[in-house]
Amino acid sequence: MTDAQGQSPRERYRAQVREEIKRHAWEQIAAAGVPSLSLNAIAKQVGMSGPALYRYFAGRDELITALIRDAYRSLADTVRAASGSGADLLGLARAISEWARSDPQRYFLIYGTPVPGYHAPDDTTAISDEVMAVLLEACGGPEQATAPQRALSFWTRLHGVLSLELAGHFTGMKLDPDALITDELSTLLQR
Repeated sequence: MTDAQGQSPRERYRAQVREEIKRHAWEQIAAAGVPSLSLNAIAKQVGMSGPALYRYFAGRDELITALIRDAYRSLADTVRAASGSGADLLGLARAISEWARSDPQRYFLIYGTPVPGYHAPDDTTAISDEVMAVLLEACGGPEQATAPQRALSFWTRLHGVLSLELAGHFTGMKLDPDALITDELSTLLQR
């Protein structure tokens, strides 16, 4: 017997347990960062033995890959929704900023310091191409010669400010990061 999505009860249960494992992994990451991710601690939180957890994720790297893919998917969906509602580049910047601020650890997992000892499969960042496709379109489309340069400039300026902000480097400066982002991108858009 399968449900509306074509899943058997066993597949639904497996998906639920995988989601619970990822939820506990995000909690650990938020508390102590990715390097401290402990599959045994997650297994205890979920109520299973360490070896039992390996039925759901083959190891730490597979779990990290799932978290990275989820983060990229969330960002791609956010950018696509903003674009679909008619957002210009500044609107896209606001959407990306809100997404990053809503969960800084998720942002840093994909745009922060690489995880020691982790090597992502080649297809892991393929979802991020969806984000760049929206940015290229917002910069005039892939047929416009300056679009790739503008999109990359947009990306680096936005992520430069976001990374500094989320890492706490603006603390005490009485600086409005949104105003800084707007200034940076306005300069770019005037070209």
